[in-house]
Amino acid sequence: MMPVPPVSVVGLGQLGGSLAAALVAAGRPVTGWDVDPAARDAAAARGVRIGRELDGVVVLAVPLPALATALDDLDVAPDATVTDLGSVKTPVLAELGARYGSRYVGGHPMCGTERSGHEATDPALFTGARWAVCLEAGTELARWLRVAEVALQVGAEVVPVTAADHDDAVAAISHVPHLLAAALAAAAAEAGPLALNLAAGSFAGGTRVIGSDPEFVTAMVEGNAGPTAAALDRVLAQLSRPWHELVAAGHAAVTGGVGRRPVRVPVDRQALLALGRAGGAVTYRLAAFVEGWVPESG
Repeated sequence: MMPVPPVSVVGLGQLGGSLAAALVAAGRPVTGWDVDPAARDAAAARGVRIGRELDGVVVLAVPLPALATALDDLDVAPDATVTDLGSVKTPVLAELGARYGSRYVGGHPMCGTERSGHEATDPALFTGARWAVCLEAGTELARWLRVAEVALQVGAEVVPVTAADHDDAVAAISHVPHLLAAALAAAAAEAGPLALNLAAGSFAGGTRVIGSDPEFVTAMVEGNAGPTAAALDRVLAQLSRPWHELVAAGHAAVTGGVGRRPVRVPVDRQALLALGRAGGAVTYRLAAFVEGWVPESG
């Protein structure tokens, strides 16, 4: 087996800083870079080597609008694998795939909070999280595995997906919730100060994510406009149902008992994608196989 490559993280805010810190804690060599000197200093204090020379697995942890230019002024090894943590994958694949070819493997960890910046760094952020790692027709399996191994090393579970499948899925469970949170907050504000003063747990839970940076949220939903609009149409259709039916259907969707069945699948594109589409995840890498699980109704 080839030696484990180092990891280089560009962007040391909440996601990038947390990833770098978690990898350092796991004993992985990590180089980091950020345009913000304060973010570089914070990462260095956690044991990250700061530098502009990047190799191994290069992780782009910068906002979506900056992904295309994040490496322009940095020295990237010609054989490095390039991945990202962006919340939209199809447009990023089109841009970075054209630039880096099969060296690019898209990724998206499903974690994070409404906080941002290096002050929000948490080395445990990825523990137990799902991390989508894109497997396209032209993806090199060896590079896909290198990215998957980074996710596994920080405690995440890897979900093999295509960029298109990823974007359809996250529109329903991430992008539309941000829009709904914004609508709830704006509607409550219109109801007046009494309503806002009485707001408690359900309102806080329903509006939490819209506390994120508005520019970040706007870039996310506009970058995935087609799937997000389709997912929003499904929500609007649900809201037109009789309320008792809607409440019962929603309750059943979140309380239905689902177990996990362990599986072992070969390191093969179709087998890995079938695992992801079944709602499963990879938890461990073997030589020619991966171990993981798929959901099983109780």
